[in-house]
Amino acid sequence: MTDGTLIGITFFVYLAAMFVTGWYAFRRTRDLADFILGGRRIGSWVAALSAGASDMSGWLLLGLPGYAYASGFESFWLALGLLAGTYLNWRILAARLRVYSETAANALTLPAFFAHRFRDRSGLLQITSALFILAFFLFYTSSGLVASGKLFATVFGIPYVWAVGAGALAVILYTTAGGFLAVSWTDLVQALLMAAVLAMVPVMSITAQGGLDAMLISMQQTNPQLLDLWSSADSASTTVLGIVSLLGWGLGYFGQPHILARFAAIESVERVPKARRIGVAWAAIGLTGAMFAGFSALGYLATPLTGADTEKVFILLVSSLFNPLVAGICLAAILAAIMSTADSQLLVASSALTEDLYKVLFRKQASPQELMGIGRVTVVLIAVLAFLLALDPERMVLDLVAYAWAGFGAAFGPALILSLHWKRMTAKGALAGILSGGLTVAVWKELQGGVFDLYEIVPGFGISFVFILIVSLLDKAPDPEISREFANVNLQVEKP
Repeated sequence: MTDGTLIGITFFVYLAAMFVTGWYAFRRTRDLADFILGGRRIGSWVAALSAGASDMSGWLLLGLPGYAYASGFESFWLALGLLAGTYLNWRILAARLRVYSETAANALTLPAFFAHRFRDRSGLLQITSALFILAFFLFYTSSGLVASGKLFATVFGIPYVWAVGAGALAVILYTTAGGFLAVSWTDLVQALLMAAVLAMVPVMSITAQGGLDAMLISMQQTNPQLLDLWSSADSASTTVLGIVSLLGWGLGYFGQPHILARFAAIESVERVPKARRIGVAWAAIGLTGAMFAGFSALGYLATPLTGADTEKVFILLVSSLFNPLVAGICLAAILAAIMSTADSQLLVASSALTEDLYKVLFRKQASPQELMGIGRVTVVLIAVLAFLLALDPERMVLDLVAYAWAGFGAAFGPALILSLHWKRMTAKGALAGILSGGLTVAVWKELQGGVFDLYEIVPGFGISFVFILIVSLLDKAPDPEISREFANVNLQVEKP
């Protein structure tokens, strides 16, 4: 039996397990609430690990190791920002969103939450939020398909276009079948597999080189700047803008709809603290393993990698370290990382099209069964559009993720934080924040030089925050009913 056959069998077994899970979830999915949020009945482990798996995606095993390989210790700033963002997201938003999303007319999506939280009967807030979700998720989902294309093309030697199509088809099949339950249950398995592989691969690679000291010597010989936390690989000093940009990735967590959906779906607010501990520990393992995989590859791989090829570093490391069976399991972890985010993104984007656009604009009286059917159709539609965006093999996974991450973080992060913690916020303030944050990211991305080298999420987040405060304070105070609802949520969250 050839090496490729063994790896192929491992992939087939893994995909088959995901499809079986999707079919089982399909039999338990009765209406749109089940399809979008799993009936709000997932436990701490599933909530924490599915949030982590849907967050980290293929960039954790492709983008981050590639960045660490190319940039060295500078990547610590990025990892630190992400770990801090993970913790603060659970601490600041999780419990309140779980309670408030149910209190606000059992809102199933982020746009619906905003609409019910502020009693926005015009539909403008909900529709605007949904359009931003669709726009940025096309880029985000396409990043997963690019990652799957690189994986299948490198491992099996098939043309890149066919590789992207295979990845898209796999995710579509079980996401359309089982919805949120399928996504969450498969994410649990995928997160455990990712953590195991990310812990094992750098240890094996470093051991094969003769230990940690040998790895550091290899990095020193490759480029001394790789060991300097305060400079980049091209010997330029890491500027304040550069460090703030890398740390600024942590701001993105507050506005990611596919992560926030896990907060809304957790069984009860009492389960949040345990889920937070699990989620932060998992993120620490994953981020540390991904960085050290990139560091160790510098001394282990014989042929240096450049450009877009740096994002293949984990695949090449696994293929050279292990026998085909073990390598197949490790490579399946990359597929797990890709699928665990792509499925969540497709589901949230589908929910926005179904619940926040189709229902609001065209079929306000649509039945739950009709909406669930439309949701499944839109999963396929969005996946096809993302597939078309992913057809360029030179696209960098990390670049695509960075743009979408910034868009969501700036558009929704400040709006969600303030809506859960500031009772004086108004619908006009929320709309101003979402528009200003999202548009700032889109415009800033196109500008270069000087202050415009700052990662676009930082100015976008700040501008959105300011717009919400100013417009809300200039607007008339919220209706007393809204204030009473806000106070009631506070009581539920703060009770022992």
